[in-house]
Amino acid sequence: MGHLGFTGLKLISHSKMVEGLPMISPPQKFCEACTKGKQKRQTFEGGKSRRARRQLELVHSDIAGPFETTLVGGSKYYITFTDDFSRKCWVYFLREKAEALDKFKEFKAMAEKESGQPLKVLRIDRGGEYTSRLFDDFCREWGISHQLTATYSPQQNGVAERKNLTVMNMERSMVKGKGLPKKFWVEAVQVVVYLLNRCPTKSVKFMTPFQAWSGWNPSVKHQRVFKCVAYAHVPDQRRKKLDDKSEKCIFVGYAPMSKAYKLYNPVTEKAIISRDVVFEEDSS
Repeated sequence: MGHLGFTGLKLISHSKMVEGLPMISPPQKFCEACTKGKQKRQTFEGGKSRRARRQLELVHSDIAGPFETTLVGGSKYYITFTDDFSRKCWVYFLREKAEALDKFKEFKAMAEKESGQPLKVLRIDRGGEYTSRLFDDFCREWGISHQLTATYSPQQNGVAERKNLTVMNMERSMVKGKGLPKKFWVEAVQVVVYLLNRCPTKSVKFMTPFQAWSGWNPSVKHQRVFKCVAYAHVPDQRRKKLDDKSEKCIFVGYAPMSKAYKLYNPVTEKAIISRDVVFEEDSS
């Protein structure tokens, strides 16, 4: 009643300023017309939600795309999986969104093997790739809680949404800053995720996501400037006596399954995986 009385006082003061304005009493009952005409969304709670206390207790996932054609593989999308406890991120590339379940199976097997922990909760949006019967049946079979955000409420999966925003902003900056064609977006995204896992973050105190996940400090001695000039050694078996011992390329990333670098030869338009590389980081 105090609020209604205050509103009445305001109306009385306004009536003194305008002649002929009658005294208006605020409605005492629910007004359907006002609700239909003025209803707003409920605010999202501020502050941080409860964090996971172990690896794979909660995993956030999201898909980004479609993007332009790629250098190799023809991928149009990428899917990220972010562990809530360590905030370490994994990225997989897809030609179609329908491949999301296969990539999730691949991630689950790898992550559970590395951590020794079962995946407990998967938090995702309501995209069709996540709500299919096959995806739901797989989660039910393995006892995974399948948490879906409310419709048009990406804020409920904020960790994955922010991760994708950070990845895309860094990817665009790297590609544009180095004057690369858009088809190198896959290589740039791989490098971004690789670096983010080895950089400090406010979400994990005094540790990098890599260390929080694996338990040991990562090394950065091998990291190089993206798109710098790189000379890959040509093995003896692939050259003749008077042939060059080096192949001039550009550095585009780190080999995901080898302790080696990923290079690109702009002349032959071929990707090269090599550990014997001499870098000229001041040139690109």
